[in-house]
Amino acid sequence: MKASELFYPTLREVPSEAEIISHQLLLRAGFIRRTTAGVYSYLPLGYRVIRKIMQIVREEMDRAGGQEVLMPIIQPKELWEKSGRWEVYGDEMFRLIDRHNRGFSLAPTHEELITTLVDADVHSYRDLPLLIYQMQNKYRDEVRPRFGLMRGREFIMKDLYSFDIDENGLDISYHKMYDAYKRIYERLNLKFRVVEADSGAIGGNESHEFMVLADNGESEIAYCENCNYAANVEKAETILLEQDKEDLLELTKIHTPGERTIQDIVDNFNIPAFKQIKTLMYMADEEVVAVILRGDRELNEIKLKNFLACQDLYMADENTVRANCGASFGSLGPVGLNLKVYADTEVTAMYNFACGANVDDYHYINVNVGRDFVPEKILDLRNVVKGDICPECGELLDIIRGIEVGHIFKLGTKYSESMEATFLDASGQAKPFVMGCYGIGISRTMAAAIEQNYDENGIIWPLPIAPYQVIIVPVNVKNAELLKAALSLYEELNQAGIEAIIDDRDERAGVKFKDADLIGIPIRITLGPKSWQEKQVEMKKRWEKDVEFINRDEVLAKVKAIIY
Repeated sequence: MKASELFYPTLREVPSEAEIISHQLLLRAGFIRRTTAGVYSYLPLGYRVIRKIMQIVREEMDRAGGQEVLMPIIQPKELWEKSGRWEVYGDEMFRLIDRHNRGFSLAPTHEELITTLVDADVHSYRDLPLLIYQMQNKYRDEVRPRFGLMRGREFIMKDLYSFDIDENGLDISYHKMYDAYKRIYERLNLKFRVVEADSGAIGGNESHEFMVLADNGESEIAYCENCNYAANVEKAETILLEQDKEDLLELTKIHTPGERTIQDIVDNFNIPAFKQIKTLMYMADEEVVAVILRGDRELNEIKLKNFLACQDLYMADENTVRANCGASFGSLGPVGLNLKVYADTEVTAMYNFACGANVDDYHYINVNVGRDFVPEKILDLRNVVKGDICPECGELLDIIRGIEVGHIFKLGTKYSESMEATFLDASGQAKPFVMGCYGIGISRTMAAAIEQNYDENGIIWPLPIAPYQVIIVPVNVKNAELLKAALSLYEELNQAGIEAIIDDRDERAGVKFKDADLIGIPIRITLGPKSWQEKQVEMKKRWEKDVEFINRDEVLAKVKAIIY
């Protein structure tokens, strides 16, 4: 491809809408353009990267026994009502009404449709297992689309669904996908971790996330170097450590005017945060509940929501709090509270702690579980932190950040039972399909690759997904001999199967170098008048600072050695 013919409108300034590195560089390098909030067009360079990611994914899905299909994006409301998810999915689903007043959705996922599709034509255990996948656009009406391709309203996804006769079959399919996903991210040359994860709105009883490691990642991963345990903080378990016992002191109410935070009590009453508890009030569907945990800990709302099995979970407003507790935020506590109180396990190892007294401007000190209040339930409710104990081996956990790019789920019979999708087993009995689902964010993977691979000059694409492998830069295109030599080299590389660009624009060399670095082409070959007189070219790898001069007749071999 000649740069003079290539549509890649680069930008010198960072667009004001771009918040993170991948968003900034995808816009600046001319890979994408914003259509509306959370919706983007892919320009030629961007779509080349997308297609390369898709091809690697396709090859590994086929290798694992997957069969590719293409299903409709528009899905009838009745399918989602049958599974029970029409209401459960909530406001993130785009919903449509056609001219006949029939309800439809723009598909955020395809469990309902694939289950119906397979049920219509697969009737015997002899037809199983099945691995069926597709790659297409998905739609979610994000309340706040942000971070470019990371959290959009329209995105490209690969979703595969497995159908088996029993749990043993599901285990086999699940591990096929687990291994296939590992091969995919290894082939993409990305640093990643596989972590235990929460299944969320998809459902199911086991799931793993594939996380590309990046400092700007939106997710935190708890991991253990000793045993390779890793889990999303939404899923990671905490281990209760033994605490020294204390004599129980007398419960005492103290006046704390204007003290509304944990830190206020630390500063003005010299009670450390780990000797306080915080009391949070939540609406779990229509029920008001209280949650308590140590003052220096953070609640994991997903753990709480999963335990309560509620559809909606959100913080109670001040009027609800006062109506149920008689006090406002900052003065809440479990003593004498006429609500269900759910306590994090760590609270049970605390003695003589402080908490709000449910009276404005008052706190209790010397509070103890069992004597002064009894929780409805004690369970793991907090986020893990660096230095917590690994649940697998007992060593210390560390925390790193990552970007979720793949997620695999064991669904079991969640959808097949609700949608009455069955097959006949070997004895002629009708049995529900045992299912799994396996997603990869194609467009999200492109953004994640940048978050892991960039410098102050632009993108540094991993070789397998770079839009082009080589860029040839003749320093002066007005020099006819130099341009002819550059074109000859360009043709030689292309004929050898190397994906090359020649920057034949009438621009200064500095401009060409800046654009080459910005768009992230892995290998740059520069032809200058002086070096060319000596039959040499300058070769620079995008991920290295130094350049090397090589003989003209060595270029093809050198490039092949780097690429292959």
